[in-house]
Amino acid sequence: MTKPQVSEDDLGFDAAHIWHPYTSMQNRYQMFPVVSASGVQLTLNDGRQLVDGMASWWSVIHGYNHPILNAAIQQQLGLMAHVMFGGLTHKPAIDLARKLVAITPEPLQQVFFSDSGSVAVEVAIKMALQYQQAKGNTQKKRLLTVKRGYHGDTFSAMSVCDPEQGMHMLFQGVLTEQLFAPAPQSPFSGAWQPDELAAVKQLFKQHHSEIAAFIIEPIVQGAGGMRFYAAEYLAEISKLCNQYQVLLIADEIATGFGRTGKLFACEHAGVAPDILCVGKALTGGYMSFAATLCTEEVSQVISKEGVLMHGPTFMANPLACSVANASIDLLLEQDWQGTIAQIEQGLTQGLAYCSSLPQVADVRVLGAIGVVELKQPVDMHQVQPMFVEQGIWVRPFGKLVYVMPPYIISKEQLTLLCQGICNVITQLGE
Repeated sequence: MTKPQVSEDDLGFDAAHIWHPYTSMQNRYQMFPVVSASGVQLTLNDGRQLVDGMASWWSVIHGYNHPILNAAIQQQLGLMAHVMFGGLTHKPAIDLARKLVAITPEPLQQVFFSDSGSVAVEVAIKMALQYQQAKGNTQKKRLLTVKRGYHGDTFSAMSVCDPEQGMHMLFQGVLTEQLFAPAPQSPFSGAWQPDELAAVKQLFKQHHSEIAAFIIEPIVQGAGGMRFYAAEYLAEISKLCNQYQVLLIADEIATGFGRTGKLFACEHAGVAPDILCVGKALTGGYMSFAATLCTEEVSQVISKEGVLMHGPTFMANPLACSVANASIDLLLEQDWQGTIAQIEQGLTQGLAYCSSLPQVADVRVLGAIGVVELKQPVDMHQVQPMFVEQGIWVRPFGKLVYVMPPYIISKEQLTLLCQGICNVITQLGE
């Protein structure tokens, strides 16, 4: 197949007319045109190949252009690409819901399909608010969460993102004012400090009558700082939610489907949330798709009073459902735990050198996530081309150089990825 080339005219049009994520239309970052992708490699317009350390923002866990996932979409395409989900249903959606109910914590029994991770969080918040209203808890209209979190870019999702250092400070005064506890401090692999719960306990005690739900990213705070916190913290939050009749929402959009070494990160703490959001890796990165699961208790209370007020046009898209089914099967049919353990070992060994560099504040690894935290923010105009010159694709933000490669990455590719990161960070300090 001929690879379509991106011309200078194309790049000029892109620069003049296309808005990329978190960019300005002035003073833009350099764009690197991709013409194809296979396995763990991206092929650029000029023929260079890059080992992708980002898995397209956590999602492409099986790599690009996977024959099994390709076949799932092609087979479904011959039947129907889409059909409305209002009043109709189809086999791919039913099969996918079966799988999700089977692999998530047992109390989660109902599945709501949506378009993206942010929308899955919006649905979760609606579920929590409608649940409390239906229970007669009419004052429970706010959410409690922790600082340094990230839950998406739509408005309700933004309202529970970090209020001080997050991406959405421009919208302060417009967003719903939620309640924020200090970010968890005890590290995942370190000593648990129960005293750090004092502030969040006080918030529960003081505001429980107005709190509908507590939302949190289990174990890993993603875009809010790539922080790994103690499982004991999440377990104690679950107990507080039960004590004060507050629903627990676990945002597993980034961590679900094995990324942390457990199928879902809440398993590290033995916690079963009332509501669970999944996305990103759900389709193996092939299509934008997400789901919000809830307990039968939540669904029945809402349903006795009416309907859940959400219904995306492309809800349960058959192509997305089909490739999600194939992706989950592909994951579970292999020794994914062993694979993640090998990646964790490779990242730990490969990034260890960075700990000795004076410009580095911390190096941390959990599952298939590796993070090098610098003491100063990176200059994206400078650093992105440096990674490309190393033959790797890494997309830092702020002080963080982080990777979460596809699970199929080879030992040699992982070594190249880590060595490239070490080389660039070394050069930044010179």
